[in-house]
Amino acid sequence: MESISLLLGEALSPYQVTLTPSGTHGECLVILKSAAGAIVVEREFNQAQLTDKRQLTDVVDGLHRDVLIAEGRLEPCVIAALRNAAQDKILANRN
Repeated sequence: MESISLLLGEALSPYQVTLTPSGTHGECLVILKSAAGAIVVEREFNQAQLTDKRQLTDVVDGLHRDVLIAEGRLEPCVIAALRNAAQDKILANRN
């Protein structure tokens, strides 16, 4: 888990990344803090998402998007488009 924390730290710089086990089913809590120490994003992931290279890329992309939203750098219309795209992807995977 240490190497995953380092990878996330590099990918999400300049934010400080904290990765801690949470839950009883292998969940991990990822916390991103600003340089001032304020929590910007806090999300829980299944450990499998963090150990698979493809899923880890999706995790980093999602965290980056969450940072943009939290900091107000992503327009509401873009957020809606991203949600629609995610919904379409879920529906496509079910078929």
